[in-house]
Amino acid sequence: MMGAALSRWTMASFAAALAFLIGALVLMVAGYGFPATDIRAPQTLVVVHMVTIGWLSLLLVGALFQFVPVLVAKPLLHEGLVLPSLLALIGGLACLLCGFLHLAAGDGAAVPLLALAAILLPAGFALALFALGATLWSARPLPLPARFVAVGLASLAAVAAFGALFSLALAGFVSVPVLLDLHAAGIPVHAAAGFGGWLTFTAIGVSYRLLPMFMLAPDHERATGRVVLYAGGGALFAAALAAPAEALFSGTQFAFLAAGILALVALAAYAADLSFFYRMRKRRVVELNSKAALGAFGGLYLSALLLLALWATGGIAAHAGALVYLVAFGWLTGLGLSQLYKIVPFLTWLECYGPVMGRKPTPRVQDLVVERRDGAWFALYFLSVLAGTAALLADMPALFRLASVATLMATLAIGAELVLVRRLVNVNTAMRLPEGATRPRLFLPRRGRTPSMGAAR
Repeated sequence: MMGAALSRWTMASFAAALAFLIGALVLMVAGYGFPATDIRAPQTLVVVHMVTIGWLSLLLVGALFQFVPVLVAKPLLHEGLVLPSLLALIGGLACLLCGFLHLAAGDGAAVPLLALAAILLPAGFALALFALGATLWSARPLPLPARFVAVGLASLAAVAAFGALFSLALAGFVSVPVLLDLHAAGIPVHAAAGFGGWLTFTAIGVSYRLLPMFMLAPDHERATGRVVLYAGGGALFAAALAAPAEALFSGTQFAFLAAGILALVALAAYAADLSFFYRMRKRRVVELNSKAALGAFGGLYLSALLLLALWATGGIAAHAGALVYLVAFGWLTGLGLSQLYKIVPFLTWLECYGPVMGRKPTPRVQDLVVERRDGAWFALYFLSVLAGTAALLADMPALFRLASVATLMATLAIGAELVLVRRLVNVNTAMRLPEGATRPRLFLPRRGRTPSMGAAR
């Protein structure tokens, strides 16, 4: 950790990501998109991509720019690509969302917007992949968490390629029959590579570093971690590539069955590692971010159980929306919000108090938040997501909107707490700004030398 520079644009990525999450929840409360419309309708695509690209992908990209150097103990290479990547992603997503809106309205403005999105979004991801990939390549052989991230980044490349193809097809620019066939068959690959590869593999890899770091648990590589990597990688390959190809050419489902078995093995090994981290921690009191993460892990395992139940009953097609919702909000968003609750105070502490550490009295990282006040919001968040999932399974859109109101309230409250953290509102006045410390800006970086990550306690 010592000496790793703070990424200048991480907070901006987090702020943009939270804005897209809140916007998506507002649309869900208003009844826009699924379940009021078809799961593949343009209105639903607006909400889906606000969550998957605007919230989850911006969150992960911003976090990786900060934590990949920590994972491999190397500085981030090509740091100048970070801001162009962020701007291209936000601009490309704006074009994509506007294109979907015009597609829903049935006017011709969708064509240039979708075509521009097919350029900007892959370009933004390519810049991020180049910087992160070069950093990982320079640090070979990679530690276990970084290997998960490498698989996630490879999946992101596939997701971006298929996404560009979809945008061009919707805009009418793709007319080659083989490409149209690839587009028609590529949606399962796009979803599996996105949720299973890019988002889940990356989240698991980051969790293998963040959980031990924040709970002071042993972080040495374990055999179970390698089982998660290899079995999960096999499941990803089978689900994203082998199963669609098998269904297309033979109509059988052996690859899907193999993917399920490998995924269960990976989940069992991951559960063993999570139990190890919590049991062997040196930090006696479990902080709220680690408690809330348990809700996210519960969402992951509930998603697996729901998938098994739907597969056994033949209800995957009918209830795909509920499954995707539980994965996106119960597992991925739950983990993202829980870790932001620690990452933002941690980085804020380093930015503000790192320069005077050891020379002036400083607060602890925990002093930047008020856990007793915020625990209820995390409880409301996970309970509302469970209620929303149940409403989708029961085909009760009115109840789903009501549950979304509670999810939105909880998310707004957690977001407001992060703003208070950045403004140092919760810190005792006597210790808030000792001589030599500087109040951090809300989400834009300050000019001058980038501070380094030290040993915050």
